[in-house]
Amino acid sequence: MSNDRGQVADLLRLSMVHGVGPRTMQILLERFESATAVLDAPADQLAETGVAAKVVKAIGRARQDVDLEEQWKLCEKHGVDLLAPSSPAYPRALQDIADPPILFVRGQILPQDALGIAVVGSRHATYYGKTQAERLTSSLARAGLTIISGLARGIDAVAHRAAMAAGGRTLAVLGNGLDTVYPPEHKELAEEVAQQGALIAEVPMGAPPDKRNFPKRNRIISGMSLGILVVEAGEASGALVTARLALEQDRDVFAVPGPIDSRMSRGCHQLIRDGAKLVESAEDILEELGPLVSPAPTADGKTVHRPAELLLNEIESAVLAVVRTAPTSIDEVISGSGLTAPQVLSTLSILEMRRLVRRHSGNFVVRP
Repeated sequence: MSNDRGQVADLLRLSMVHGVGPRTMQILLERFESATAVLDAPADQLAETGVAAKVVKAIGRARQDVDLEEQWKLCEKHGVDLLAPSSPAYPRALQDIADPPILFVRGQILPQDALGIAVVGSRHATYYGKTQAERLTSSLARAGLTIISGLARGIDAVAHRAAMAAGGRTLAVLGNGLDTVYPPEHKELAEEVAQQGALIAEVPMGAPPDKRNFPKRNRIISGMSLGILVVEAGEASGALVTARLALEQDRDVFAVPGPIDSRMSRGCHQLIRDGAKLVESAEDILEELGPLVSPAPTADGKTVHRPAELLLNEIESAVLAVVRTAPTSIDEVISGSGLTAPQVLSTLSILEMRRLVRRHSGNFVVRP
């Protein structure tokens, strides 16, 4: 296992204590600053946080009762690594949610996965829903976005397959331990995802699929993403839960409209009425996504500050590369890009319309 066990053992042990869910974990870590300090804390101090008495007792016995050796063995057997929120490889966007969990990872999470979009929808997808999911996901993957979903039947599976068929990366967040695959018919798909991205879980190895795990799983899907695209969803779809979590995490929410007489489109239509962005093409998403928390690398070695930069042609990219976050003179852009003045001026107008640059005082431009 690539990680130092000493860095994650106590965090894993604490996360496996019965009754310690994401919210309780966050309360404890805010109070005691580390999992080790939580496990070493006196019962009276633990009780002061409002944690139930039976959970306080379980935390006190965690070092004796929680068997980590079995977890290490299962991780080694299945090629699974552990990532703590403090790890340099931990997804940057996920660090910003209220309760970032320890992650079990089979495969690789790469820096370019910071350019991720979640694609979710109904498990009982129609032909229309599957067609739109494949079309949009393929375009997003070819543009350079990593596709994040939950390996479920329906839209999730279409999204993973379309991303890989387009030569892109995809991440699957599961609601069960990574030593099993659910649903079982997606075992081959899971193997492919692990090769072209990663399988990810918060729950420990050996944990079976449990409906209580899926809401927690959904917050990871949205938390790792710049935004979430709901392709098809009924009124009670779990995809709508993920969309609500995305809003709570200050992520963009996009929805694909469907036939007005289809009950499988009612959830998407409600999202659009509530303010989600209506999507007809991948460009609708790329142009709408806001600036990244920090610049992200692409697979071809470039660095982008906003996903809309993935849409640029060679000339537009050359001009934008010269513009700084500090005021940059147009003369400097002309000399730095090697283009003619008319080319630079017309290109700057395009970049300004796409909100990638803005005019500053005089003959200066700046990245917003």
